[in-house]
Amino acid sequence: MPTTSLLTPYSLGHLRLPNRLVMAPMTRFRAAEDGTPLPVVADYYAQRASAGLIVTEGIWPSRAGQSGWRMPGLETMEHIIGWRGVTKAVHASGGRIFAQLMHGGRQGHPLSRLTGDIPAGPSSVPVPGPVHVRDGGKADSVTPRAMTREDIHQAVRDHVSAARNAIEAGFDGVELHGANSYLIHQFLADNTNLRDDEYGRRTTEDRIRFPVEVVKAVADAIGAGRTGLRLSPGNPQFGMEEAAPGPVYRNLVRALDGLGLAYLHLTDNDAYPALTDLRAHWHGVLIANVGENREPTSRADGEAVLLTGRADLVSYGRACIANPDLPHRFERDSALNAINGDHLYTHGAIGYTDYPPLGIPAGSQERIESV
Repeated sequence: MPTTSLLTPYSLGHLRLPNRLVMAPMTRFRAAEDGTPLPVVADYYAQRASAGLIVTEGIWPSRAGQSGWRMPGLETMEHIIGWRGVTKAVHASGGRIFAQLMHGGRQGHPLSRLTGDIPAGPSSVPVPGPVHVRDGGKADSVTPRAMTREDIHQAVRDHVSAARNAIEAGFDGVELHGANSYLIHQFLADNTNLRDDEYGRRTTEDRIRFPVEVVKAVADAIGAGRTGLRLSPGNPQFGMEEAAPGPVYRNLVRALDGLGLAYLHLTDNDAYPALTDLRAHWHGVLIANVGENREPTSRADGEAVLLTGRADLVSYGRACIANPDLPHRFERDSALNAINGDHLYTHGAIGYTDYPPLGIPAGSQERIESV
């Protein structure tokens, strides 16, 4: 039965969530240059362990999928060790955490990639420029290389390898990033997939082939119950175009519905009501995000989604950044901290781990670090 409260506990497979509030994945650029998460990353996620579930920022599964400088990876033993410190901190604080695997596809620039090469996507269609590059600069976007079939098969293998690394690092599961203009989304969208082969635009089955292959391969490798998928049908970010998302995403959701995945994570869109349209085709756990390209989600917004039965859990982004104790603030109907927009994408603790929890005045950094 639908619940009206975000603060109601929920069973997500083997995990017992104390509430239905999910911390959404959000890029923060707090990795070393080689992609290893900095020590402050453990503090950041541990501070937010009261959320029912944490989904990390997007993590590249291989250097071929790196889309930004100082974004984290899950390719090397150094990455695994770095993330192990994060998962231990979160679990010690009573939390649960999934790693989001984010292959950039066409997203990226030689100046922002360890390989220094041009990225590859489904087709040779560039991102609208200019784009952000290493050390805060900007440059004209580059035209990506069109992936070969072997590139596609390697991308599937890279996701599997990174998923296994995530489990070795202590994550409770992984979320595959099929949204917001990254590789899986690029295969689904009209203007970024111009292929005429079995991964192309000829039929809906061809268009969804790569997403289905990635999901099935990862689920086979680490278990379907540890595998989630995020989708953003009709999301226009970074120049993505989807004239009629419904048929494509209905077919994709139906193809994955019986696998027993941990969850489907859906963002809603003003032009295409994905939650309403796709809920009937998905019989597993559904996480809703209703703040994408909109005002930040309030408690009332989230609980309205639960009440209508369109989702079982609700993800929060900006509110989780500024309020490490967001469930407690909702429970007590307390005011929320304002977000520090000047330091969203810098590399240190400012605007990252210095947001005060309830009962600690702003600016009391010594006391923040002790809780």
